[in-house]
Amino acid sequence: MGAAGKRAATRTIAWMRRRRRRLQRRVADSREAIRQTSADADLPARGPAPGALTIVNERDLLQRLIAGPASGDALARASGQTRAAVWKRIAALREAGIRIDARAGRGYLLAQPLELLDAEAIQAALPAWVRADLAALEIAWTLDSTNSELLRRPAPASGAAVLLAERQTGGRGRRGRTWLSPLAANLTLSLSRQFAGGLARLPGLSLVAGVATAEALQALGFPQVRLKWPNDLVVADGGGLRKLGGLLVEGGGENAGPVRGVIGLGLNVRMPLGDDVGIDQPWIDLATLADAAPSRNRIVAGLLTHWLPALAQFDADGLAPFLARYAVFDALAGREIVVDPGAGARRARALGLAPDGALRIQVDGREQRVHAGEISVRAA
Repeated sequence: MGAAGKRAATRTIAWMRRRRRRLQRRVADSREAIRQTSADADLPARGPAPGALTIVNERDLLQRLIAGPASGDALARASGQTRAAVWKRIAALREAGIRIDARAGRGYLLAQPLELLDAEAIQAALPAWVRADLAALEIAWTLDSTNSELLRRPAPASGAAVLLAERQTGGRGRRGRTWLSPLAANLTLSLSRQFAGGLARLPGLSLVAGVATAEALQALGFPQVRLKWPNDLVVADGGGLRKLGGLLVEGGGENAGPVRGVIGLGLNVRMPLGDDVGIDQPWIDLATLADAAPSRNRIVAGLLTHWLPALAQFDADGLAPFLARYAVFDALAGREIVVDPGAGARRARALGLAPDGALRIQVDGREQRVHAGEISVRAA
């Protein structure tokens, strides 16, 4: 087992212990809620103290807990609700994956530091020339899918529109797979932009976005990140690969005219333990690689700083300038792999990218090419 695997095993054991404590807390909290309901359910709520943060929704409540511990009474005053109603909101946040403790004399407090996405902080961290190419930057609390939402909207006339969500309920990966997105933990980011060159250019877009993402993460201090054709971000662990993130490109337009591309990125930043039950392959997150959860706002700013110029270059020059850059991060080149088109697996050796972005493979001494969308490739 590699170092990353050992860290993952250690985190799993820690999660089992925390799960037991969480169940114990839920029992205690349920008893507390019963007492609170009988004590104050019918009492009119007192208004918030002068200058206090008013709590209107889940985001406000979480932002208040990020600021520090708060008693149920203080939260009730800030929200204009009963303490029992506040407890129900706390329970909903816990169900969404937020670890919130309840301690006598201190009230409710987050079990670990947390950062919400902040559009102003992200834009302030961008170079001026990147901000100039940004048509819009929006952060949603909950969406079915950031890609789906941008596809429902018109593409910007110029520049790029960026949409992030703190939580996705219907995130999609390649070939219809589900992408898990716990609340305020990872990154789900989509970008909408127009491109020249017709529909034939879109297949190379995920490769370009992958290069820009890997280069951004390397600049942020994650040199371990590699690219697994056609659209996965991975980290080597012994002889295998652990998935860090994935890209999904969708869009449409004219065969020979302008097209609209929507690029979606799902990136594991800090996967809450216990929320990985639906993942069917080895995975890893940035928190494991860095031994602490990095700032998501800083990551978004770093990604956009690399994405926007890369997409502009792709629009002007196509895929050719990115082939050598992709080779630096290629996780499959020289590896024995399995190519599975659904009608029977073939063993092959990966040789790198062809000029059109196809995967070059060697089967029985002969070179062949495999195009994105037709196959699934896994390290042998």
